[in-house]
Amino acid sequence: MTEQTKLLTELNDRSREVFRRVVESYLETGDPVGSRSLTRTMSEKLSAATIRNVMQDLEYLGLLGSPHVSAGRIPTQTGLRMFVDGLMEISEPAASDRAAIEATVGGDPDVGTLLDRVGSALSGITHGASLVLTPKHEAPIRHIEFVSLGADRALVVLVFADGQVENRVFTPPMGQTPSSMREAANFLNAMAEGRTLSELREHIARQIVLRRQELDRLAADLVEAGLAQWENKGESYERLIVRGRANLLGDELDLERVRSLFDDLERKRDIAEFLDLAETGDGVRIFIGSENKLFSLSGSSLVVSPYMNADRKIIGAVGVIGPTRLNYGRIVPIVDYTAQLVGRMLSGRGKG
Repeated sequence: MTEQTKLLTELNDRSREVFRRVVESYLETGDPVGSRSLTRTMSEKLSAATIRNVMQDLEYLGLLGSPHVSAGRIPTQTGLRMFVDGLMEISEPAASDRAAIEATVGGDPDVGTLLDRVGSALSGITHGASLVLTPKHEAPIRHIEFVSLGADRALVVLVFADGQVENRVFTPPMGQTPSSMREAANFLNAMAEGRTLSELREHIARQIVLRRQELDRLAADLVEAGLAQWENKGESYERLIVRGRANLLGDELDLERVRSLFDDLERKRDIAEFLDLAETGDGVRIFIGSENKLFSLSGSSLVVSPYMNADRKIIGAVGVIGPTRLNYGRIVPIVDYTAQLVGRMLSGRGKG
């Protein structure tokens, strides 16, 4: 039992109802809630003074806060967490929301285009920013080439057997030369064909031990660094699709904080942490404020759910990010439904 859930069980019915109505009103309007407005909505007839006393008790418990001296109350991060864990009512997504998500899977676009459409639809119906972590491409490799873009940037071009081409930017080890890059590419191509990236990485790890003397030190470093970018947690190529940034600008997240959030996203070398967040629990997970360790922006919430392939293996995730004043009861089932739909769709294609 979490601390918040334990706290909830200790509240009497009156305190629980006052707390729930404050949170629901705040999530709907974004405004502090006063005792006088609650007298019109409570199930039992109470005076404003009685409700004010209950709200003071809830504030003492750390569940409500006062943004201004004379204002009403708003839920704290602890209060929002307690509401989400113990009081929030979740229903099925509305038919119109389901239809908007399902409309993205028509036709037969490639997986990247399809997931981009899903992200745009998810952003549109939730009025937040959507995040989609796409699956790794696991078709066999046909050809690999390295291209220097400068002293600290290089491009790896991957041509897959199914015709797909991917260009990924990474930071090469210091001192690389065009000849060492060609040597590394030749080394990889000699054993890449017919293997997926995962299989190639395992094979290369064994081969580097056996054949390190055949490569000069710089080329070996490039092989190791390149593979670390492709398959390890440090991969820096764009597997994270972000849509709907502008939706956050008109809310209580100001421009600088939104810019900070997306600077974080673009800087993140470890975007796989997004998937880690989803993998540590079943179904939808909700991160409120500073619980959201993926971003430095503490005034945001992240609702995220993993999706699986036909083998029930987690291969990606979808999520919505917005201010802490999200309509969680509506957004949670939408994210859950989207993740399940994406999983079924990719399983049907035999991807993942």
